[in-house]
Amino acid sequence: MDFPPVGGNQGAFAGSIQTVSHRLEIRPQALADMAEAAAWYEEHQGGLGERFIREVVTAIDALLPNPLVYRLRNRRLGARWCFPRSFPYRIVYRFVGDVVTVVAVIHAARHDGHWQARP
Repeated sequence: MDFPPVGGNQGAFAGSIQTVSHRLEIRPQALADMAEAAAWYEEHQGGLGERFIREVVTAIDALLPNPLVYRLRNRRLGARWCFPRSFPYRIVYRFVGDVVTVVAVIHAARHDGHWQARP
């Protein structure tokens, strides 16, 4: 599945006078999570998988200008998460230095152990 570019439009802050640019890294496991969820949604309703991908990309773009806006959920791992609109998924990420690393995109009902072992 092809994914639209992530990190280009800086979310709701596009066009602001001063922008802060953080580097984005999406781990292969997170991309696999997205593809798996999109395939499931697409199987159940045509077009819904693409909508899921767009919502996840939009949520990631929106957090890039200020990744600290979401609270620290796991202090030991430095993990935070945000939610795409309209879908019960968590985008789990870490912010270290100037790099935002998306480590998982998982269903909100899944136990944290599903992603905590990921590097």
